[in-house]
Amino acid sequence: MCNIHLSSGFGKPSVYHGLVVIFLEFFAWGLLTNPVITTLNRTFPSHTFLMNGVIHGIKGLLTFLSSPLLGVYSDVWGRKPFLLLTVFFTCSPIPLMKISPMWYFALISISGLFSVTFSVVYSYVADVTDELSRGAAYGLVTATFAASLITSPAIGAHLARLYSENFVIAVATGVAILDLIFIFFAVPESLPERLRTNTKISWDKIDPFSALKHITHDRFICLTCFIVFLSYLPEAGQYSCFFVYLRLVLQFTEDEIAYFIAFIGILSCIAQTAILACLQRYFGSKETIMVGLFFQIVQLAAYGIATSNWVMWLAGVFVALSCITYPSISAFVSIYAKENEQGLVQGMVNGVRGLCNGLGPAMFGFIFYLFHVNLNDGNIHSTTLLPISFQNKTSISYKNDILN
Repeated sequence: MCNIHLSSGFGKPSVYHGLVVIFLEFFAWGLLTNPVITTLNRTFPSHTFLMNGVIHGIKGLLTFLSSPLLGVYSDVWGRKPFLLLTVFFTCSPIPLMKISPMWYFALISISGLFSVTFSVVYSYVADVTDELSRGAAYGLVTATFAASLITSPAIGAHLARLYSENFVIAVATGVAILDLIFIFFAVPESLPERLRTNTKISWDKIDPFSALKHITHDRFICLTCFIVFLSYLPEAGQYSCFFVYLRLVLQFTEDEIAYFIAFIGILSCIAQTAILACLQRYFGSKETIMVGLFFQIVQLAAYGIATSNWVMWLAGVFVALSCITYPSISAFVSIYAKENEQGLVQGMVNGVRGLCNGLGPAMFGFIFYLFHVNLNDGNIHSTTLLPISFQNKTSISYKNDILN
């Protein structure tokens, strides 16, 4: 791969190149919000929630295992080849949705090996920004992700009504291809040759389990990772089946789901920019983490006990406000860590998030299965499911990623 010549791109590498890559990828998936729901229901009619959890669980665990390897290789060969790789494999299942649903869901699971677009984009952004502007740049990446989810589900639902679900899938495939073309021809490489790692890559550098062993050596990092695990495990599970739960249990319509996504997306943009900046400035990272965790507790409680739509719309406000938690944790850890240990410490925290991305959906799917929440219930008449985890939604250090 290192010897393959890639187009040099247009202009100098900038944050905006990464923003376009993120927007197009998640815009393509957002268009498929309702088609994927229908496909999952038709493919696994008896155990929809359980299979949703299994699919996300496998994908998250594979991402957790592969992300260290891809991260190390991107330091050696540059970011652009891995932007192409991650976008290609992440979007490759799209055209198979109607052609072969079983292969579609199989590829969704396997694509976890390369679903690290956010982490590569964040590395790209880090290459082209300094420490003072990096936080704001990461905020733009997160806001761009939210913007793609604000617009695409409603557009997808509208196109499906005007034409068909097959047309929406074709459009989503076209958007994904456009993203690949943009990366190949327009995105310049951000990592200079002089900064690339030339040392031999050993298993110790890419083994995620070896990295996790270092967590126990530092009490502060150990406690921080424990906080991430306890907060992100339920969040990852919740977002893997949030919208199917709204559709099947609270009887949200397709339009209401699209509006709800837009509602949360807009508020998330505000929360992760203006509100987060104010809280960090006047209270500090630790207090901001506590505020974010409080909002998360409230929205999770509402998610579990709500019996009417207006309660969930109110909970949506707290869902958006809880988005400040992980960026605050990332900033808190960054302040603590030495300059030459930023990547190591952030990698440990992100590794725990990757683990939660696998365990959370599987845990929620199993719980729904135990309590017989499925499409055979007599009071359920519609189908819907969002197979795209919101794993990347809050990540300023990613995701993270990404949500990688």
